[in-house]
Amino acid sequence: MLKRLIEEIDSIMDRDPAARSRLEVFLLYSGFKAVQSYRVANWFYRHDMKLIARYISQRARHKTGVEIHPGAKIGKGLFIDHGMGVVIGETAEIGDNCTIYQNVTLGGTGKDHGKRHPTLGDNVLIGSGAKVLGPFRVGNGARVAAGAVVLDAVPDNATAVGVPARVVSVNGVRTSCAKTLDQIHVADPVSQELCRLRFEYDKLKQQMEEMKRQMQALLPAEAKTETKALQPALSEPDDHELSPQIAAICKDLFGDQQEEEQKKAASPAER
Repeated sequence: MLKRLIEEIDSIMDRDPAARSRLEVFLLYSGFKAVQSYRVANWFYRHDMKLIARYISQRARHKTGVEIHPGAKIGKGLFIDHGMGVVIGETAEIGDNCTIYQNVTLGGTGKDHGKRHPTLGDNVLIGSGAKVLGPFRVGNGARVAAGAVVLDAVPDNATAVGVPARVVSVNGVRTSCAKTLDQIHVADPVSQELCRLRFEYDKLKQQMEEMKRQMQALLPAEAKTETKALQPALSEPDDHELSPQIAAICKDLFGDQQEEEQKKAASPAER
């Protein structure tokens, strides 16, 4: 038991640059105290002394600000940083060497009995304020960005971002929370989609400009000159009548179609 206690203290010191000594972690880290209280409460819970187990867990909640249901299953090396506001439900399962930041909820949905809370694999990182809700699995080496709301499974070595969370691949590279604690510099799928749309827009604009240049090349020289004279009038429309030059260009472009439309629009008296 003492060996396991030292291993958990060492795992916290590996992931927290603010930890200066084992004694500091043992005496002052609320997340460490909450996990140790859970392990005592879980022993009573598994031996069918659930009232005592819940009493221990509630005492730990008042002292540390971390509420861990004694029925949860937690592996070794769990690091709850800062701790305040963390809630871990009854049927939640947490693998080895996971990191959880403040205001995280591993909660359930609905009032059904049985498995209703998430399962975290090994080396999972849950960022500040994230909510993981439902009976699904967050894969090994996965990361949940700060403020994300995860409502569906997260594959191994992936990152969940946003509300509701979207899964972003991490190039197939395994993410170990003991070494990678970055909750901010993660890919945002919304920004990626906007960038893709902007790229498509620029591509279409270039194609239209190329088509315009090709059409201009097909026109005779006189038509090009008249078209250039037409552009200022089209860019700054007003209520004035068209100049004879522009009228001539329109007549050449549309032929007799414009005259026929004018005749149709005229009143019987004018006819």
